[in-house]
Amino acid sequence: MRTLIDIQDELMEELLLTAKVKTKKEAVTLAIKNFLKQKKKERLAELLGNYEFGYGQKELEEMRQDG
Repeated sequence: MRTLIDIQDELMEELLLTAKVKTKKEAVTLAIKNFLKQKKKERLAELLGNYEFGYGQKELEEMRQDG
């Protein structure tokens, strides 16, 4: 999909440097993918926060240590 957007020069420069990619297209695509991944994680955490596992933090830590 071809889209025309206006992005602040400073933001694009920082994105290109941070993402370590060569093109603006790569940088924006990566940023969108990361944004969507983060939102999915937040949604999952929200859903899991409403789920009763039956174990408290102490029990989970003990289970982790027992392997």
